[in-house]
Amino acid sequence: MAKITFIQHNGTEQTVDGQAGMTVMETAVKNMVPGIDADCGGACACATCHVYVEPGWLEKTGPRNPMEEDMLDFAFDVRDESRLSCQIKVSDVLDGLRVRVPEKQF
Repeated sequence: MAKITFIQHNGTEQTVDGQAGMTVMETAVKNMVPGIDADCGGACACATCHVYVEPGWLEKTGPRNPMEEDMLDFAFDVRDESRLSCQIKVSDVLDGLRVRVPEKQF
């Protein structure tokens, strides 16, 4: 189990429990985190689960894969710390993970 904090663009925080093996996106949807639309259901076929990983967590979440890079072209306000939350697997290593939800998703 890993605690994951989702920070909305207005600074509101929501901390939820993520189960190992699930994705950060699945965790957000299960806990009704606003702003994580997940239109494709986690197939890496859209960019509506876009998040900004806080800098201290980038190495632990791993690099973007090529398909994720392609899908991020469809996200709003992509930054170096941008990830698709459907591509980040929850594990004990991510206990305490903090991600920011963009102001809007496309």
